[in-house]
Amino acid sequence: MDAAFTVETQASTSPYHSSCRRQEGETLRQYYVAVDRLQFKMETLVDLLDVIGRRSSLPIVLCCSSRDELDAVCATVSNLSYISSTCMYSDLAESERASILDNFRQVAAQWNKRSDDLPSDQSESGCEQKRSYMMVVTDACLPMIGVGEAPIPARVLINYELPTKKEAYLRRISSCLSADGIVINMVVGGEVITLKSIEESCGIVTEEMPIHISEIL
Repeated sequence: MDAAFTVETQASTSPYHSSCRRQEGETLRQYYVAVDRLQFKMETLVDLLDVIGRRSSLPIVLCCSSRDELDAVCATVSNLSYISSTCMYSDLAESERASILDNFRQVAAQWNKRSDDLPSDQSESGCEQKRSYMMVVTDACLPMIGVGEAPIPARVLINYELPTKKEAYLRRISSCLSADGIVINMVVGGEVITLKSIEESCGIVTEEMPIHISEIL
């Protein structure tokens, strides 16, 4: 297994610097984690979550393209003691779906408020330790912004399965990520070509995940 976040990379010389401008002063950052083989993908995800998932109360959204992968991810992360996870299925009752989304928005709001209130040099060791919060979804379960449903402003969006079309990629970002959030794309084999196509069509550049992931959070 060769997870990209364990390898040091050089900074990009692109004027985008792996960023996508949403509004003036608001920049999201986009990275990728390269996985050698498909059978190592879940293990790589667990390694990644072992770092970012230990950030107290961090709101994370993980997107899958298929129900099978959603089931597999949910089964795995449910065993991680440092993450409180919720899985969104397309056949959920509307009231249950709304409750899950509202709960996540509250978690995200608390994270943003705490981040604003804490001095930049204050360690989390002096704060109440809580688990991070992750919602696992498929594209069919994303908030429907077009019909007035509010987005869920996660700090981190993990594309466990990369969408094949730029429209789906951008929809995930607009419905699931805060304006200054972080996108992590997990790519295996031929998905590198798909990611490059998305980069070109969206006018963005994604960088390899840096060694010290906690510094970008």
